[in-house]
Amino acid sequence: MNSLRSPWVLIGAAAVAGVPAIALRWAGVHLDPWAAALLFGFAILTAAFLIGTGAEASQRDIPAALSVAVIAFIAVLPEYAVDLLLAFEAASDAPDCLAPGTSREVLEATGRDTCKGPLALANMTGANRLLLGVGWATVVLLFAWRAIGFRRLMRATSLATARGIRGALRLGNPRPVAAEDAEPTLHLPGGIGLEIGLLALATLYSFAIVAKGSIDIIDTVVLGLIFLWYVIRLTRSPVEEPELEGPAAVLGNIERTWRRRVAVGLAIGWSAAVIVSSAEPFVHGLEELGRDVGISEFFLIQWLAPLASESPEFLAALYLVWRGSAGMGINMLVSSKVNQWTLLIASLPLGFIAGGGAISGLDLGADGGRQTAELFLTAAQSAFGVMLILDRSLTARAAFALLGLFFAQLLTQFFIDDNNIRIGFGVAYLAIAAVLAFQTWREVPRVAREVFRRP
Repeated sequence: MNSLRSPWVLIGAAAVAGVPAIALRWAGVHLDPWAAALLFGFAILTAAFLIGTGAEASQRDIPAALSVAVIAFIAVLPEYAVDLLLAFEAASDAPDCLAPGTSREVLEATGRDTCKGPLALANMTGANRLLLGVGWATVVLLFAWRAIGFRRLMRATSLATARGIRGALRLGNPRPVAAEDAEPTLHLPGGIGLEIGLLALATLYSFAIVAKGSIDIIDTVVLGLIFLWYVIRLTRSPVEEPELEGPAAVLGNIERTWRRRVAVGLAIGWSAAVIVSSAEPFVHGLEELGRDVGISEFFLIQWLAPLASESPEFLAALYLVWRGSAGMGINMLVSSKVNQWTLLIASLPLGFIAGGGAISGLDLGADGGRQTAELFLTAAQSAFGVMLILDRSLTARAAFALLGLFFAQLLTQFFIDDNNIRIGFGVAYLAIAAVLAFQTWREVPRVAREVFRRP
């Protein structure tokens, strides 16, 4: 029993850490922005620990893939809340805000420089690009750093990049790689072909949304059906006996089934309550800090708010990697990408219609066509991500490419607000994706079989 004391203390301390956040949130106490960011940010951090623990322990009773998908969905509940709220409020925007091709000058002249429709779309595209560009990359780099250390990681990545360039330019046969110089590769779980295939389908469909220039009820039906098929397939997955350690083991090894399920359910349910309670004040605290230093609201909504609302799943995934479950960590983020690229987009027209908006949905042409370019760039990045994981592996080079391209477009956008630059980055993503597709096209039939076979 003594060996279980420390993990139980960690679980209890993480649960108690969320109490001040819930109490202050529902008491309506308004904190200083710095205090709000720190208090509610810490609550989200501890909730992420509980989510990771609950996700591992729940594999004793439900399929691992379903467990990961459920936890990924809970972790991004704040993102859904923010986007649905903005879509709901967009229905009351002035006509000038909703008109196709509305310029920034027109919006400012009408006093509507904060139109909710463009903000809802910006929040969605920002969240999706953060998830791939930062989330996937960080998980792989943490895995690689823990595997071989920082210096060896940089050396192995540099050598692998040089070999790739030499191979592409046909500058002779590549030299044998010494064991100590081998590039670390994170191999994804075997059953992840379902997520890869459905993400590819949703990505292809997203280009159709760009072409028609709106997100409407038809998109809700199509993307909703993709997500529904995903859930159906996950519920039919087999339950396997997991190898648990630490806090997850003390929950997962509770002998009586009903007690174990109650304990896991309480851990996950409490985490969800803490995250939902902490997300809004945490986001608002960061927004107030951003305004104090002169950052525009659009930039805050597109990048700072998603960074805050996505932090639970990022932290939960990093915790799993740190615990040695790197495959489960990356699986969580891939699953999150599937549900955000299907269900999150599908929910936007519903929020807009619920607020009194037209059934035609949200117009991408508002705000000077910026959102059309933003969605094209996001879809192109998604295509790049699909091609990276088509062979069920992610290397450190792939992680650096995701991170580098993301920060390049982010910094460019911060200094130069130009749709042509966004489209240019999108074309660059698609060009690299095309090269990767040429190298891994043999994986396509295998992935297709996993998606369309009967559950």
